[in-house]
Amino acid sequence: MPDSFSLRNKVVIQFGGTGLLGRALVTALAEAGANLIVASRNRNSLTTLADGERRAGREVQVDEVDIKSESSLFALRDRVLAAQGRIDGIVFNAVSRTMRGYNDQLENWAASMATNATGFFATARTFGDAMAAAGGGSIVNIGSMMGMIGMNPWLYEGTGNNPSPDYFFHKGGMVNLTRYMASHYGPRRVRVNTVSPGGIYNPEKPQAAEFISRYGKMTMLGRMAEAREIGGAVVFLLSDAASYVTGVNLPVDGGYTAK
Repeated sequence: MPDSFSLRNKVVIQFGGTGLLGRALVTALAEAGANLIVASRNRNSLTTLADGERRAGREVQVDEVDIKSESSLFALRDRVLAAQGRIDGIVFNAVSRTMRGYNDQLENWAASMATNATGFFATARTFGDAMAAAGGGSIVNIGSMMGMIGMNPWLYEGTGNNPSPDYFFHKGGMVNLTRYMASHYGPRRVRVNTVSPGGIYNPEKPQAAEFISRYGKMTMLGRMAEAREIGGAVVFLLSDAASYVTGVNLPVDGGYTAK
């Protein structure tokens, strides 16, 4: 691997790492050589994650944080700076899926906003400011192709599943806030980008067969993604190979949004 694509000696914090995609991103960042800290609210899940990575020969650190609390974010920032001396990048992969459909209670819309909108902004600002003060860094936000397109009811017919509106709202807003922050931080050498995955096949809880078949027909590659296939884009955007890339929304969707 060319050195410019390596994350060796880079201090990276990943927010949200215990779900299907989060675990795959942790593995990708650790394999690329990052000095990786995975942060979330669930200490037990984090410990299990770190133990699994260490058994595979990859070193991962964990720390607790509540991204809905600015004081918790500040405390994490200060702990990492005290221990590592710098922060080179963050990956925002945290998500809360509290809504269960279009007609769900507004309280569940508000609950998802606390993490996916306010928590996202608070996290990016806290660590973006720290990197800007130190002279540079990279923020990579994990979005979704659902932030780029409308809902396709045909995909879900007969499956008993429909996506909730808050997810489309949050991921669409993430794309444009990424552009805003890229402009805001650009003069201080902090790059801000979004990776927007397409649908990811979940071997632990497989999607309905009808959905998988229909989804494949919507892509250029004829299938859903595997979680491991998203990490390369994230590693690239964190690395020095992407030193002139900012304000970008990079779809990793098998050609779904281009078809």
